[in-house]
Amino acid sequence: MRIATWNVNSIRSRVDRVEAWLHRSDVDVLAIQETKAREDQFPYQRFTDLGYEVAHHGLNQWNGVAILSRVGLDDIAIGFDGDPGFGDPVAPEARSIGATCGGVRIWSLYVPNGRALGDPHMDYKLAWLEQLRQRAGDWAADGTPLALCGDWNVAPQDEDVWSMEYFVDKTHVSPPERAAFNAFLDDGFVDVARPYTPGPGTYTYWDYQQLAFPKRRGMRIDFVLGSAGLTERVSGAAIDREERKGKGASDHAPVIVGLDGDDGAAAERVTT
Repeated sequence: MRIATWNVNSIRSRVDRVEAWLHRSDVDVLAIQETKAREDQFPYQRFTDLGYEVAHHGLNQWNGVAILSRVGLDDIAIGFDGDPGFGDPVAPEARSIGATCGGVRIWSLYVPNGRALGDPHMDYKLAWLEQLRQRAGDWAADGTPLALCGDWNVAPQDEDVWSMEYFVDKTHVSPPERAAFNAFLDDGFVDVARPYTPGPGTYTYWDYQQLAFPKRRGMRIDFVLGSAGLTERVSGAAIDREERKGKGASDHAPVIVGLDGDDGAAAERVTT
């Protein structure tokens, strides 16, 4: 079984590339973030025609998460209890969706960005992560293999950014954000792709501006955190950096994890 997570940065703009990548990568389950689509705008049929069942949660042109699966899609959950919400009035955003796929509980997660240190959105980000951590502990308690997949908007280690000097006063690397991420690891979750995609210089995101990708100025912010029941089944992982290249690419690369003997390699190429 092969699972993957990918922030596509607009499914309507990227649907042709996502469809082509699914053909090449042969993944069984894909967790998608930043669909930027309402329910009526999501291209369901493009993926059902490929043999995937689809669950999507999108409210407007921002955020949005989805799960595609060809190994079953059961017990779909939209959001999680305790989501602190944001805005005026405060309301949950389209940032999380869960489903059971082939016996694995998959969550597609788009963690709030935080915007700037000291911004109210940063308070929201930290509260959102803490509530997710509490719920994840409950979900993993019965031993069901659990994969928390997504764009975490946190670079937990210094080697996960191209320059700590550049990021010293910016989001994604601040002590509170890293502490919020590391709390999941303290609870027993494992960053399952890192052993197969070691750094430094291994990233999943490159800004569109200032030639960040060709200059290798990236960040590792997309992760699959696995419960003990999932981690013991991991047999490989890859970051498909090639998918960041070319016309119409997302600014994120897919992260692929193989289970039960699958090496996690994309069908045509694997690069870190």
